[in-house]
Amino acid sequence: MARSPAWTRKAGKNPEGGLNEAGRRSAKAQGMNLKRPVKSGDNPRRASFLARMGGMPGLEYKNGEPTRLLLSLRAWGASSKADAKKKAAAISKRNKASA
Repeated sequence: MARSPAWTRKAGKNPEGGLNEAGRRSAKAQGMNLKRPVKSGDNPRRASFLARMGGMPGLEYKNGEPTRLLLSLRAWGASSKADAKKKAAAISKRNKASA
């Protein structure tokens, strides 16, 4: 029986949020183009991710443990969905002012 791609299994997930290198490689083999998280700075990709994930439905904690959503937000430098929205707006504002 064939195994599912690493990005869908625990082997391809980073315990601190997002995918690890093996997960990104297995996703690339399926035609996806995933990059590493941008943890700081005014990168437009970071602003987009934080805005998108800050608006996602779902819990931040389940049974006292952070969900994959919150772990991903932390990997991108936000501490909560509200913080992600706030940071995304601030990054976008700074990027527009410098353009």
